[in-house]
Amino acid sequence: MNEPLLMIENLHAVIAEDGSEILRGVDLEIGWGEIHAIMGPNGSGKSTLSKVLSGHPAYEVTDGDVWFKGQNLLELEVDERARAGIFLAFQYPVDIPGVSIANFMRTAMQANRPDEELDIFDYQDALVARMALLEMDGSFAERSVNEGFSGGEKKRNEILQLALLRPSLAVLDETDSGLDIDALKIVSSAVNALHRERGDMSLLLITHYQRLLDYIRPDYVHVMVSGRIVRSGGPELAHELEAEGYEEYRETPV
Repeated sequence: MNEPLLMIENLHAVIAEDGSEILRGVDLEIGWGEIHAIMGPNGSGKSTLSKVLSGHPAYEVTDGDVWFKGQNLLELEVDERARAGIFLAFQYPVDIPGVSIANFMRTAMQANRPDEELDIFDYQDALVARMALLEMDGSFAERSVNEGFSGGEKKRNEILQLALLRPSLAVLDETDSGLDIDALKIVSSAVNALHRERGDMSLLLITHYQRLLDYIRPDYVHVMVSGRIVRSGGPELAHELEAEGYEEYRETPV
């Protein structure tokens, strides 16, 4: 594991529909087991970066390289990236009417091990244990994915997926948005427990605010403005941003 888990070099990406450039030369390296946070003002490209990493078809990479576990990530399809170990917790999770959480997660876990039949009893035990970690009532397993869920319930469901799929890199796109303080503590506690459990799992947290980082402490904090990372530092950088805002970075040449 001497090579980094993820290496992004001079990444440029546009909106596929109209060619508008969003990412303008992103450079980022994430080692195994590290926790990184990207902060920045609205429209800076944070969520676009998460979607480009997962292979969202709305975006087109025009330049640069992305290496994941030594593989060229940009050559992989969306499902191949997921099976390789990349997980994205959506900022706005979608509803999937008619598909229960239990069946959805069983199918997803089976897809990650195509040559091995998933034992139904082991799966049920894992599902119950992970739901308990997130303080989710057992009845949630039979509800349609995200249908009729509150914002906090949707975010817990995203972390439930993370817990069961056990990726190498979890990208959490504004997981703190829409959470009250109690739900934030539960979600953060679960993420920290999963990170301790799998010491080599890395996290990329995308957020506007310091409060998430009070509960999930990053090793590195990066400031993204106008499609580029313009400054990197330790956890103290998040406190600086909380106190002073992003104004000085808006004038940073890109």
